[in-house]
Order: sequence, then C-alpha cells, then structure tokens
Amino acid sequence: MNKEERHQRILEQLEVKEKVWVSDLAAINHVTPETIRRDLAELEMNDQLTRVHGGAVRYRPLHKEPLFKKKMSLHAEEKKIIAKYAAELIEDGDTIAIDVGSTTAHLADMLENVQGLTIVTNSLYSAERFNLAIEEQRITGQVIMLPGVTNPYQSSVRGIYTVEFLKRFNFNRAFISCGGLTRDAIYDFDMDESLVSEAMISCSQESILLTDSSKLNKKSLFEIGPISNISTIICDKEKPEDWYENSYEWITIPLLLNRKEENVESRLPHTS
Repeated sequence: MNKEERHQRILEQLEVKEKVWVSDLAAINHVTPETIRRDLAELEMNDQLTRVHGGAVRYRPLHKEPLFKKKMSLHAEEKKIIAKYAAELIEDGDTIAIDVGSTTAHLADMLENVQGLTIVTNSLYSAERFNLAIEEQRITGQVIMLPGVTNPYQSSVRGIYTVEFLKRFNFNRAFISCGGLTRDAIYDFDMDESLVSEAMISCSQESILLTDSSKLNKKSLFEIGPISNISTIICDKEKPEDWYENSYEWITIPLLLNRKEENVESRLPHTS
C-alpha cells in the first residue's frame, strides 16, 4: 500500500470514528508507527485532520495561535527560503522593523555583510538572533528592543507602550508576518500583536509580508489591515487567480525541497 492509499484509508476511518489511533493504523496498514505519525503530520498540514495525543481526530479549524516553538517547526523549510530571499532586500544603513513571526524569525540568520543596520523589534527571539549576527560580525549595527509586556508563549512583547513607542520611528522597511490572509486583508491571532504589526506598517516606507502558502485564504481572529497597505508579498506559491488587488508586488519563491542535491538553506531563490 502506497502513501496515498494509506492517507485515503486513514480518512475513511475518521469518517466512521471520532478518533483513530496510531497503533491501530499501523497494524491495519502493516507499517511502523513512525510511518503513520508522518502520514498524520502531512494530513494535518493539508487541513484534513487534527493530531491529538496517540492519534488523530477529524479536522478542527485552528482558532488559537500555536506556541512559538511549534510554529517554528511548521513548514520550516518554506519559511527559511522565504526569509533568505527577503534578507536580500535589506541594504546597508537600513532601519528595519521586525514583528513576531516564525518566518521573520529566520531573517537574522540569513544576513551576510550588511553594514550600519538598525533593527527594531518586539520579538525576543529575533532580537537574540540579530545580536548573534552582530557578535559573529556578519552584520554591523544595533538592535532596539521595543518596550511592553512579555508574552512568554510567543517570545514577544506587546501592549500600549509598544505601539506608542513605535510611532516615533520612520522605517525603511517593515518585515511582517501573519496568521492568515485573503485577497482583501491580512490577519493575526493576537489583538495586541496585530496592533504592533499595524503600527510597523504605518511607520514604514515599504512593508514586506513574509508568508508560506498555508496562510492563503485563511482568516484568524484579528485583522492587521487591508492587504493594499502591503508593498510586497513573498510566498512559496503563486498568487491565487481570483485575487484582483494589483497595488502590491507578489514574489513567488521556487522551492526545491525534494531535491537532495540542493541545500535549501544555502540556495538563493529567484523571483518568479
């Protein structure tokens, strides 16, 4: 039985049962539990089921933001290569804003030979990674950590002090993440963090949205703002055909994730 047949059998089991178990699926399909866990992870990524302890249940739409560490593990290779392209847009002397996101979190690790950079962020993780880039002499510059109340679940700070302090800046570029986007708007899970992202966009000459394709045509709880406020969108898939907005540039990153001869992290992608 090949992978597609296993996936179909798993989904058929879920049509008649409230929950399927890894051990039962392994026995039925004559494969190891590790193979079934990989199958469940792939089906979950495609919104066909929701994994739970020991197995899976029918798909439950995500209304709560995953913990930051879990977000970093989802679509990780796509996020790295999107961040690698975005890092090429950063120039010497730039003042940039970085919000809290599992794609923007990779920007610091992708930078080389950038001088005089000023980074302003509410992401504790990104601040640490940019400080490391300075320590390793891959970049020169300074990191400004925004004030606010910490959110330990997302490794961030947020709140009224964060937004008010942001209004003092004029950024060359803001690198923004999202929890979902439609042809009309971009969304986030957290109200306070969405306000921070909105403020970064309004204080920037150029706003760049980094998103993997799992976010397309999905809404999360709070709207950051209209998609027309974004200058550039960098994604691993083409813009949906029914998205009529033309005020932003859409950059599609070619992903060669299944070609073992290519090193995804070191390959510089090209605009399609």
